[in-house]
Amino acid sequence: MALSQIDIRENEIFERSPELLSALLKDHTLSTEERQVNIFWATNNYAYIGAGYQYSDQITIDAITGKNGEVIKPRAVKSREMQQQRSREMAEVFTPSWICNKQNNLVDSAWFGRDNVFNTEIDAPAGSHSWIPSEGKITFPEGRTWRDYINENRLEITCGEAPYLVSRYDTVTGEPIPIERRIGLLDRKLRVVGENTETSGEWLKAAQSAYMSTYGYEWQGDNLVLAREALLYTFIDYYKAKFDREPQLKSLQYIAYIISWNIWQMDGLRGVIPGSCHSVRQTVQSLFDTNETLQACEGCQKNDIHKHNGTYCRIKDWRNDKTLTFVSLLKKK
Repeated sequence: MALSQIDIRENEIFERSPELLSALLKDHTLSTEERQVNIFWATNNYAYIGAGYQYSDQITIDAITGKNGEVIKPRAVKSREMQQQRSREMAEVFTPSWICNKQNNLVDSAWFGRDNVFNTEIDAPAGSHSWIPSEGKITFPEGRTWRDYINENRLEITCGEAPYLVSRYDTVTGEPIPIERRIGLLDRKLRVVGENTETSGEWLKAAQSAYMSTYGYEWQGDNLVLAREALLYTFIDYYKAKFDREPQLKSLQYIAYIISWNIWQMDGLRGVIPGSCHSVRQTVQSLFDTNETLQACEGCQKNDIHKHNGTYCRIKDWRNDKTLTFVSLLKKK
């Protein structure tokens, strides 16, 4: 297992720029102009370390850099015991790349109106599965362009380390995947960007559009950090493959800003910041007495995603330059 290739080190990001790492930790729903609020751990897996690592603690730069630079690790290199614990407690099950590829291919088959657009699936020896990347430039159906494709909204729910969006490595085996074989939804967009742009400026503008239309949410903070880092380093990988040099820091900072909006922390069943629903104390005054009762969250009681009293998560509509709650996109009963 090539750990050095799949485990993005927070110390490395910090050395590039502390502001870059800070952007990857930001929670836009709770932050204000005066104060940045970070995503929080939302897991007890790190509580044994002590203060700063408890379930409700924000993930700070100090908690994951310096001597703490290896606290967060991809699932593939976590201990077997921790993998099993997370599966029991949070139903965390990661999907092998060949299944991600198969499902992503279904999405593209529907969009393009034909199969095997980006690759052809094959059954390899010993019952394993693989794929052969398509050769040549991707062609588009009549009435649709490459820009339409990169601007098409894509969302990975409960994204974990975001294997459906970017595939720098197989999240189950930990095996690195070379750039020409990657199968994520954003990987496909960036392949198209590379095939249809020439200059760095053209590429950057198109890549930014691809990121703006790619979304994902996750409950656990460590997974969210890994997902955001994977999207950032995917940007670096494709830029280097195209121009044989690394992108400038200002380009990385803007992509990190987009990522911090589009890959966000949320309880997917409720549409709120995890754990933010709460009981409300109500006072009932009668003629002879005063009684206090606790009223549970109406949304939790009625299983209605539109009636929770927790903090509804906000996302960014880049095309219209506005923010909105995620649940506002869902139809009411």
